[in-house]
Amino acid sequence: MVCDKKLVRKVASYKHNMCGAARRTEKGSKMNRTMKTAVGMLAVAAMAVPLAACGGGSGSGSSDGKGTVYFLNFKPEANDQWQELAKKYEEEKGVKVKIQTAASGTYEQTLKSELSKSEAPTIFQVNGPVGYASWKAYTADLKDTEIYKQMNDQSLALSDGDKVVGVPYVIESYGIIYNKDLVAKYTALDGAKIKEASEINSFDKLKEVAQDMQKRKADLGIEGAFTSAGFDSSSDWRFKTHLANIPLYYQFKKDNVETQPATIKDMYMDNFKNIFDLYIDNSTTPKTQLSSKTGDDASSEFALGKAAFYQNGTWAWSDLQKAGMKADSVGMLPIYIGVDDATEGLATGSENYWCINAKASEADQKASEEFLNWVISSDEGKESLSTDMGFTTPFKTFNDVKTDNPLIADANASIQDSKLTQVAWDFSMMPSEEYKNVLGQAMLAYAQGTGSWDDVVKAFVDNWATEYNATHE
Repeated sequence: MVCDKKLVRKVASYKHNMCGAARRTEKGSKMNRTMKTAVGMLAVAAMAVPLAACGGGSGSGSSDGKGTVYFLNFKPEANDQWQELAKKYEEEKGVKVKIQTAASGTYEQTLKSELSKSEAPTIFQVNGPVGYASWKAYTADLKDTEIYKQMNDQSLALSDGDKVVGVPYVIESYGIIYNKDLVAKYTALDGAKIKEASEINSFDKLKEVAQDMQKRKADLGIEGAFTSAGFDSSSDWRFKTHLANIPLYYQFKKDNVETQPATIKDMYMDNFKNIFDLYIDNSTTPKTQLSSKTGDDASSEFALGKAAFYQNGTWAWSDLQKAGMKADSVGMLPIYIGVDDATEGLATGSENYWCINAKASEADQKASEEFLNWVISSDEGKESLSTDMGFTTPFKTFNDVKTDNPLIADANASIQDSKLTQVAWDFSMMPSEEYKNVLGQAMLAYAQGTGSWDDVVKAFVDNWATEYNATHE
């Protein structure tokens, strides 16, 4: 087989960085379709050329048969920690570990270059299905590895049929953050619709509680059940991307969609409308003011106790804590839309998947598996990932690791609950930024009364095909 130098694959560019700051600029560009349910940082603007027979093998195997490890790391901010782990592992196991870190924004081109070399990375990363499509020829099956076996929820892994091609090592979750103190205050009112927060376990119950809270704002000392659904650019990603992901997820789940489709259907749009209506009809803010409301406005409203519910994710805790909220005052619920409420977990995902180079020698592949297993199971590795790098990880070996982020604690509990299925981050399949912008504009027009819900449906469904075609010419 020879290299096809003319083969060029266009993929959509996604800008989401899991570190948190980027989430506040454009949340919706995360890529992490996690197949079965699956599931919030790697920019992809890849023109990928399969490199078979043009290099890509690993010629770094050691003479003692132990094999060697070469990890091409995506996160520059974690380089020092990975270098230290490599040093400790070499000292403990006598296995050579090389860590190379790509400069920010250059991972895809660096990976392409490194995989063409005789001593190629034995471990590399992809950001989800689109990234995987570029490098699928290089991904070994991880189904029998310890890192896959140790996942709390194996549906979060990146799969291709029966083959497990990527294992996430950083995950995040989003949902409806709620103020436990305000909910407790509400439950103490005569005629409250619930006795405790755990009873909010479906869309119908969420709607019943939110509408009752809105009617009794004065009794609760709030301005609305929900924070403002702002459509300023610092806030609109929560709705045009994260909220829109929920009906998209259920559609893809029903139709077993595992790769980016050229078209989508008009499914669960009534459910989408119902949850959006609940937000904007029971809010701190008149609908006519949503265009100017920011992400900071929503965060402030929630932190100051002006609203009981706030759609956001685990990354929001830092700002809420800085604003004076206490850890025991916040929790997080799934975004129920009335489909599979009883089994719905939080929207959980990643764009950081470990892959092992299938073209590496057997010794190097085995050494790489053993290194990653050590990273997630040893005291040194667990401390580095959870504390030094600050990652939330999906492995059973971390179940005893404590966190001071209450939203992460709720996310971990959701992942570890065998009755729940985490909602995949299927917004990674959205065909372009323009697609999301058009959808956001239609949602805002509908909220303000200058557009119809039919316009939202057209932006959601019809414009998918338009933008898909534009990005696949």
